[in-house]
Amino acid sequence: MGAAGHRVNLTRCPLRTGFIATPGARPGPAREPVGAGYGEPVLLTVSTVKDSVDNVAFFVAANLASGVDHMFVFLDAPAEPEQREVAASLAEHPHVTCLPTTRRDWWLEERPAGLNVRQRTNAGWVRALLEPFAWAEWLFHVDGDEVACLDRDALGAVPAGTDAVWLPPWEAVSQWRPDGGPGGRPQLFKRLLDDADLTLLHVLGRVPEPTNQAYFHGHVMGKSGVRPGSGLGLTLHDAVGPDGAKVERHEDPRLKVLHYDAPSGEEFVRKWTALAHAGPARYRASRAPVAKALRHLVDLDLPDDVRAKYLREVYEATTRDDVETLGELGLLETADPTSAPASQPRRIDPADADRLAERIAEMRTLPKQQFLAGDKPDAAPAGRRDQLKRLARRG
Repeated sequence: MGAAGHRVNLTRCPLRTGFIATPGARPGPAREPVGAGYGEPVLLTVSTVKDSVDNVAFFVAANLASGVDHMFVFLDAPAEPEQREVAASLAEHPHVTCLPTTRRDWWLEERPAGLNVRQRTNAGWVRALLEPFAWAEWLFHVDGDEVACLDRDALGAVPAGTDAVWLPPWEAVSQWRPDGGPGGRPQLFKRLLDDADLTLLHVLGRVPEPTNQAYFHGHVMGKSGVRPGSGLGLTLHDAVGPDGAKVERHEDPRLKVLHYDAPSGEEFVRKWTALAHAGPARYRASRAPVAKALRHLVDLDLPDDVRAKYLREVYEATTRDDVETLGELGLLETADPTSAPASQPRRIDPADADRLAERIAEMRTLPKQQFLAGDKPDAAPAGRRDQLKRLARRG
């Protein structure tokens, strides 16, 4: 990247003109001061995606309109159809660093089989990449169907001794053909409910049990952000210490993550067809049978119309929301992340961007396994255990 462009972008190999590689150099841990010029702290996300050009365009636009300043987007299957178009669409974006994760050049022929492992490893690499830079204020790990809704004032109010924050999930309602905003995406969202609302929905026959796990189709754990200089790691949902133990996270109602888990029947079919070929992945216990059944259905040697028929039947049985009932009971929230941007994303200072480019060149040739953050599910701190108990009761 040249300083005039303010870009940090790696959609091509070898490195583009302006990137300076230092073979064998190892990055140091010292934090640099915020640079001159713009020199403002920035909020960043990291994601590993395999999606259509249109979906990735929405994902990027929605996050940047919702408080994110810069996005690291790893392409999980860069050689597959349409992924080259995705890379090209991000190549000149001033607020995106796009990294194709080829088996040879990125994974050094040691590509993990599991999607979750690849996601977490990439997130850990970016966290380590940003560790020396004081301008890298917060880093959030989000999926390609999620939008981090960030509030700079809320993040500025996080106590100095707290290095992790929580984004509770809002899940987009799902209908076969939804009414919604750009691209037909829904603008109605489900939030985590308390016991009284869940019990009411259960008695009405709208959920099989009075828990948020039964109410949500996707995860109920939300997402996490960390200060990159803290040394904390990121798993799919949690912030963890060097020993893998979960750490306390700051909560603020102004922070959340929008999850477009299955906003339409068409997207439900596309997503599960893609996941069936993405390698092993972990799902919560209540969702695992659905995932197993869908993988099997996708893999069966069936005529396309027969497979489509039963994919829709699974969708209707497991995923479609009763939007009318939820709306009448006042349980839905409205959000359209691209209609009125919360703020204009900040650009990384040109001098800082050049130093970041050098560090990317240094780190991209390192073995990636060392950047995988471990986790110890049973090692949550007391405050986190209380939160998990509340979620267990509610979902």
